[in-house]
Amino acid sequence: MDRFVGPGRSARHRQRTERYDAEDETMTTISLQDIRKEFDIASGVEVAVDGVNLEIEEGEFITLVGPSGCGKTTTLRCIAGLEQPTSGKILFDGEDVTPVPAEKRGLAMMFQNIALYPHMSIIDNIAYPLKIRGVSKEERYEEARNAAEVMQVEDMLDKKPGDLSGGQRQRAALARTVVQDPFAFLMDEPLSDLDAKLQIELRREILRVHKRLGRPTVYVTHDQEEAMTLSDRIAVMNDGQIEQFGTREEVYYYPNNLFVAHFIGNPSINTLEGEIVDLDEETGTIRSHGKTLEFSVDQYETDPSSDDVLVGFRPQSVSLGDRVEDPVFDLTLSFLEPIDDRALARLDGPEGELRALIPSNQPVVEGTEVPVEIDENQLFIFDGETKDLVATSGAASTKDVSESVNVA
Repeated sequence: MDRFVGPGRSARHRQRTERYDAEDETMTTISLQDIRKEFDIASGVEVAVDGVNLEIEEGEFITLVGPSGCGKTTTLRCIAGLEQPTSGKILFDGEDVTPVPAEKRGLAMMFQNIALYPHMSIIDNIAYPLKIRGVSKEERYEEARNAAEVMQVEDMLDKKPGDLSGGQRQRAALARTVVQDPFAFLMDEPLSDLDAKLQIELRREILRVHKRLGRPTVYVTHDQEEAMTLSDRIAVMNDGQIEQFGTREEVYYYPNNLFVAHFIGNPSINTLEGEIVDLDEETGTIRSHGKTLEFSVDQYETDPSSDDVLVGFRPQSVSLGDRVEDPVFDLTLSFLEPIDDRALARLDGPEGELRALIPSNQPVVEGTEVPVEIDENQLFIFDGETKDLVATSGAASTKDVSESVNVA
């Protein structure tokens, strides 16, 4: 178990000339096996994490995403050793580290609260993790300067945190995690206090450092757009469980269930109640509010429990007004919200409320009735009872997911 002790890794990495290049041949994987975490509360027991299984590969950037209270931060704290699982195991490279204390797991954590020491210079803040390991001043300053250069704060080392901008302080905090040469990086919503422009800038920096160092990174966020931008794979969590773990294309185009489909994608998915007329692995026909939707099947997941289904489709696949060739509904355009070069249209009718993402210059007028068309090549069919995915239609998976999730 000595390999997980921070100072041991520090001694190894200090012998390397190119300290921050991803040339370490040591395999680095993290495995969570049936992790459960309970907390005692006044009314009994609260289950924060319930049977979580994850396999995080070498050099992989994975994100835990989900609504507040879904268990993502507790899962991260279990990996870090800050919380002890009620049951289950955590393995690093196949070795059980569940009983190993946090300070001996060789991990670097970064939180929403930057927590730089205000009375220390930036170089002392960056070097502090090495100081508490007993590394000599000369060596830790050398390491800190290298890390500062990686994070582009090398000209600020003599300043105090109060002299830096929010983005510069976050870069310094990143340098402090880099200097530790960790087994893996753990990040808990580190950008949530920054403005939108700085968030975009720091996302790029986090990815750049991740690719350079090649260590696993586990990143927690409630922001699905951030998850889609950063991740190799995404774990979508809800009520302490993982609803789906897959690439961004998988969770967007092939959501396991209605929860994932609603959570991933911006604007959120539309749904209509429907009834199966015919559905197999090649074609499908569904009746919804008196209209017929016919489509070819892209992927058939499972047999539905009954003929009652929910038909899902994203606002990007809805056309209206003069762009409609084969209208499905006539709905009232009740509201238009500008979003960059597009507009989000809210449509109302007996079928309920639908949303469409349209060009901002399309000539439509609020309060008028407009014909509405749904792209039948981009449908999701969910079981009406279980809400699990039954099938997807057409060639939805050929589109670029980045064009569909970062619109707001």
